[in-house]
Amino acid sequence: MQHQAILRWLKFACICVIGFGLLGVLANVPALSGATRLFIDLAFWPVDGVPGAPTPESNLLWAILNGIVVGWGVLLWQVTTRVYARFPDVGRSMILTSIGTWFVVDSVGSVAAGAPVNALMNVTFLLLFFIPLWRPARQVEA
Repeated sequence: MQHQAILRWLKFACICVIGFGLLGVLANVPALSGATRLFIDLAFWPVDGVPGAPTPESNLLWAILNGIVVGWGVLLWQVTTRVYARFPDVGRSMILTSIGTWFVVDSVGSVAAGAPVNALMNVTFLLLFFIPLWRPARQVEA
């Protein structure tokens, strides 16, 4: 894949991470929590419409964690546009290490929490970053 195509793909992937985090923050607004409640229901398969009622403590943790996800997405954007754009090998290594670490920790934690379907859903975000970065970019000859 060519360098400019990878940059476009990575920017889209970063927007997906940021959007997912913002969607999660909206879960604390009862009228807007439907999508997040569905996500929780999916993660604790089977879908039965019975995710536990949120508590003030879980809402706080959800807000903090999704704030971190948004910040991580912004950091990935900065690495993509400021590091990967100029130094593809360094940026590639940084992004792959970050995404790989997240994937392992989140997936192992999800399985331990009794939500193995979330580990499967994590593959989507993993592929958003791994597909364009699997191989080093091809530079276009000038």
